[in-house]
Amino acid sequence: MPTIVHEFAWPDRVVVGTVGLPGSRTFYLQVRTGAQIVSIALEKQQSALLAEKIDEILDQLIAYEGNPFSIPTVTPIELVDNDPLEPVEEEFRTGSMSLGWDPTTVQIVLEAFPFVDEDDDELLDVAVIEPAEMLLVRMPVGTARAFATRTREVVGAGRPICPLCGHPIDADGHTCTLPGT
Repeated sequence: MPTIVHEFAWPDRVVVGTVGLPGSRTFYLQVRTGAQIVSIALEKQQSALLAEKIDEILDQLIAYEGNPFSIPTVTPIELVDNDPLEPVEEEFRTGSMSLGWDPTTVQIVLEAFPFVDEDDDELLDVAVIEPAEMLLVRMPVGTARAFATRTREVVGAGRPICPLCGHPIDADGHTCTLPGT
Protein backbone atom coordinates (compact mmCIF):
# COMPACT_ATOMS: atom_id res chain seq x y z
CA MET A 1 0.00 0.00 0.00
CA PRO A 2 1.45 3.44 -0.87
CA THR A 3 2.51 5.77 1.93
CA ILE A 4 0.03 8.52 2.84
CA VAL A 5 2.08 11.73 2.80
CA HIS A 6 0.73 14.70 4.76
CA GLU A 7 2.68 17.37 2.88
CA PHE A 8 2.95 21.07 3.68
CA ALA A 9 5.14 23.05 1.27
CA TRP A 10 4.50 26.59 2.62
CA PRO A 11 2.47 26.12 5.82
CA ASP A 12 0.43 28.90 7.38
CA ARG A 13 1.26 27.58 10.85
CA VAL A 14 3.78 25.11 12.31
CA VAL A 15 3.85 24.79 16.11
CA VAL A 16 4.45 22.46 19.00
CA GLY A 17 1.86 22.63 21.75
CA THR A 18 0.50 20.48 24.53
CA VAL A 19 -2.74 19.05 25.77
CA GLY A 20 -3.10 18.29 29.47
CA LEU A 21 -1.61 19.52 32.72
CA PRO A 22 2.12 19.65 33.49
CA GLY A 23 3.25 16.19 34.49
CA SER A 24 0.78 14.51 32.16
CA ARG A 25 0.99 16.66 29.04
CA THR A 26 0.92 15.22 25.54
CA PHE A 27 3.05 17.12 23.03
CA TYR A 28 1.81 17.67 19.49
CA LEU A 29 3.39 19.00 16.34
CA GLN A 30 0.59 20.74 14.48
CA VAL A 31 0.77 22.02 10.91
CA ARG A 32 -1.89 23.97 9.03
CA THR A 33 -2.34 25.30 5.53
CA GLY A 34 -5.79 26.75 4.94
CA ALA A 35 -8.32 24.20 6.21
CA GLN A 36 -5.84 21.28 6.16
CA ILE A 37 -4.58 20.55 9.70
CA VAL A 38 -2.39 17.65 10.78
CA SER A 39 -1.42 16.90 14.39
CA ILE A 40 1.12 14.26 15.35
CA ALA A 41 2.07 13.28 18.90
CA LEU A 42 5.66 13.71 20.07
CA GLU A 43 7.59 12.95 23.21
CA LYS A 44 8.81 15.95 25.20
CA GLN A 45 12.41 14.95 24.47
CA GLN A 46 11.69 14.71 20.73
CA SER A 47 10.23 18.21 20.83
CA ALA A 48 13.25 19.63 22.65
CA LEU A 49 15.73 17.92 20.33
CA LEU A 50 13.82 19.06 17.25
CA ALA A 51 14.03 22.72 18.38
CA GLU A 52 17.72 22.35 19.22
CA LYS A 53 18.61 20.80 15.84
CA ILE A 54 16.60 23.36 13.85
CA ASP A 55 18.44 26.17 15.66
CA GLU A 56 21.77 24.43 14.97
CA ILE A 57 21.03 24.19 11.25
CA LEU A 58 19.95 27.84 11.09
CA ASP A 59 23.00 29.00 13.08
CA GLN A 60 25.32 27.04 10.76
CA LEU A 61 23.68 28.68 7.75
CA ILE A 62 24.17 32.14 9.27
CA ALA A 63 27.90 31.45 9.53
CA TYR A 64 28.06 30.24 5.92
CA GLU A 65 29.84 32.89 3.83
CA GLY A 66 28.05 35.91 5.22
CA ASN A 67 24.55 34.49 5.60
CA PRO A 68 23.54 34.41 1.90
CA PHE A 69 20.08 33.05 2.76
CA SER A 70 19.12 35.92 5.15
CA ILE A 71 18.62 33.59 8.10
CA PRO A 72 17.19 35.48 11.09
CA THR A 73 19.18 35.26 14.33
CA VAL A 74 16.01 35.65 16.42
CA THR A 75 12.32 35.06 15.82
CA PRO A 76 10.85 37.75 13.57
CA ILE A 77 8.19 39.55 15.63
CA GLU A 78 5.51 39.02 12.98
CA LEU A 79 6.03 35.24 13.24
CA VAL A 80 5.61 34.93 17.03
CA ASP A 81 2.74 32.49 17.66
CA ASN A 82 1.56 32.09 21.25
CA ASP A 83 -1.92 30.85 20.35
CA PRO A 84 -3.12 27.48 21.64
CA LEU A 85 -3.30 24.44 19.41
CA GLU A 86 -6.29 24.16 17.14
CA PRO A 87 -8.55 21.15 17.91
CA VAL A 88 -6.30 18.08 17.91
CA GLU A 89 -7.05 14.91 15.98
CA GLU A 90 -3.90 12.80 16.26
CA GLU A 91 -2.77 11.29 12.94
CA PHE A 92 -0.01 9.20 14.52
CA ARG A 93 2.56 9.02 17.32
CA THR A 94 5.99 9.99 16.05
CA GLY A 95 8.74 7.40 16.03
CA SER A 96 11.54 8.81 13.90
CA MET A 97 12.19 12.18 12.31
CA SER A 98 14.68 13.65 9.89
CA LEU A 99 15.71 17.23 9.24
CA GLY A 100 17.25 18.67 6.13
CA TRP A 101 17.94 21.88 4.26
CA ASP A 102 16.69 22.75 0.77
CA PRO A 103 18.80 25.62 -0.61
CA THR A 104 16.63 25.90 -3.72
CA THR A 105 13.60 27.01 -1.68
CA VAL A 106 15.53 28.24 1.41
CA GLN A 107 13.53 25.95 3.70
CA ILE A 108 14.10 23.55 6.56
CA VAL A 109 12.64 20.16 5.62
CA LEU A 110 11.13 18.02 8.38
CA GLU A 111 10.00 14.43 7.90
CA ALA A 112 8.19 12.55 10.67
CA PHE A 113 7.30 8.87 10.63
CA PRO A 114 4.99 6.86 12.91
CA PHE A 115 6.25 4.90 15.88
CA VAL A 116 6.74 1.22 15.02
CA ASP A 117 6.40 -1.38 17.78
CA GLU A 118 9.70 -3.29 17.64
CA ASP A 119 8.07 -6.32 19.27
CA ASP A 120 6.04 -6.97 16.12
CA ASP A 121 8.65 -8.35 13.68
CA GLU A 122 6.17 -8.66 10.81
CA LEU A 123 5.09 -5.02 11.10
CA LEU A 124 8.69 -3.87 11.50
CA ASP A 125 9.80 -5.45 8.20
CA VAL A 126 6.93 -3.83 6.29
CA ALA A 127 7.35 -0.46 8.02
CA VAL A 128 11.08 -0.28 7.25
CA ILE A 129 10.31 -0.70 3.56
CA GLU A 130 7.29 1.60 3.37
CA PRO A 131 5.64 3.42 6.29
CA ALA A 132 1.84 3.66 6.27
CA GLU A 133 2.02 7.45 6.51
CA MET A 134 4.39 10.33 7.11
CA LEU A 135 4.44 14.08 7.65
CA LEU A 136 6.53 16.25 5.32
CA VAL A 137 6.87 19.92 6.25
CA ARG A 138 8.93 22.56 4.45
CA MET A 139 9.41 25.63 6.65
CA PRO A 140 10.79 28.97 5.52
CA VAL A 141 13.73 30.06 7.68
CA GLY A 142 11.78 32.67 9.68
CA THR A 143 9.03 30.16 10.40
CA ALA A 144 11.64 27.59 11.42
CA ARG A 145 13.26 30.04 13.86
CA ALA A 146 9.84 30.90 15.34
CA PHE A 147 8.99 27.19 15.58
CA ALA A 148 12.21 26.43 17.49
CA THR A 149 11.71 29.36 19.88
CA ARG A 150 8.11 28.43 20.69
CA THR A 151 9.00 24.76 21.07
CA ARG A 152 11.72 25.55 23.65
CA GLU A 153 9.20 27.70 25.56
CA VAL A 154 6.55 24.97 25.52
CA VAL A 155 9.03 22.32 26.68
CA GLY A 156 10.25 24.62 29.46
CA ALA A 157 6.74 25.41 30.69
CA GLY A 158 6.33 22.12 32.54
CA ARG A 159 6.52 21.44 36.26
CA PRO A 160 9.09 23.41 38.24
CA ILE A 161 12.23 21.56 39.34
CA CYS A 162 13.03 21.17 43.05
CA PRO A 163 16.28 23.03 43.78
CA LEU A 164 17.24 20.43 46.40
CA CYS A 165 16.68 17.09 44.70
CA GLY A 166 16.30 18.02 41.02
CA HIS A 167 13.00 16.17 40.57
CA PRO A 168 9.83 17.82 39.17
CA ILE A 169 7.43 19.30 41.72
CA ASP A 170 3.86 18.08 41.19
CA ALA A 171 0.87 20.38 41.63
CA ASP A 172 -0.37 18.25 44.54
CA GLY A 173 2.91 18.54 46.46
CA HIS A 174 6.42 17.20 46.57
CA THR A 175 8.30 15.00 48.96
CA CYS A 176 11.93 15.94 48.59
CA THR A 177 14.52 13.20 48.84
CA LEU A 178 17.99 14.59 48.77
CA PRO A 179 20.49 12.57 46.74
CA GLY A 180 22.41 10.13 48.92
CA THR A 181 19.82 10.00 51.71
